[in-house]
Amino acid sequence: MFTMDNCVMLLVDVQGQLAQLMHQRDPLFKNLEIMIKGMKIMGIPMIWMEQIPSKLGTTTPCIADLIQDLTPIEKSSFSCCGEPEFMARFESLGCNQVILTGIETHICVYQTGMDLLKKGCEVQVVSDCVSSRTRENKNVGLSRLDRAGAGITSVEMLFFELLKAAEGNEFKQIVKLIK
Repeated sequence: MFTMDNCVMLLVDVQGQLAQLMHQRDPLFKNLEIMIKGMKIMGIPMIWMEQIPSKLGTTTPCIADLIQDLTPIEKSSFSCCGEPEFMARFESLGCNQVILTGIETHICVYQTGMDLLKKGCEVQVVSDCVSSRTRENKNVGLSRLDRAGAGITSVEMLFFELLKAAEGNEFKQIVKLIK
């Protein structure tokens, strides 16, 4: 089970024209907005990644506006783990549970998840916060991550796993967020 004091959310490459081409783009963006707001309510750190923004464009405005307090890390490797700045920030947090969100499920999300699993991390992929240009590629990415040992979850399932009980101010704020 994931705990609030041992996890980090990773936002992978939701940027430029590519983000606009995602399968079920609008629900993806809505769920990412809910996820980011929930992470802030629970005080869970986030790491924001962008794949060669000079070529692919910057993060989608509706997402970037919610994380203005963070600085994106630029990468050229498909796996976030191939970027030394990511690894330094990730290791500085001291967390070994990773909440994976972003695009594309079968490329950057998949390769990042596999590398994190190889490093001994626990990984949960938020199925309604990842996508690919096609449903088939999203499903292949999720299936391979699942078989490799990553957990597949959803926004609500993860929120309630982290909260543990229907009590307190964080619970009340999360319930308002998902209704």
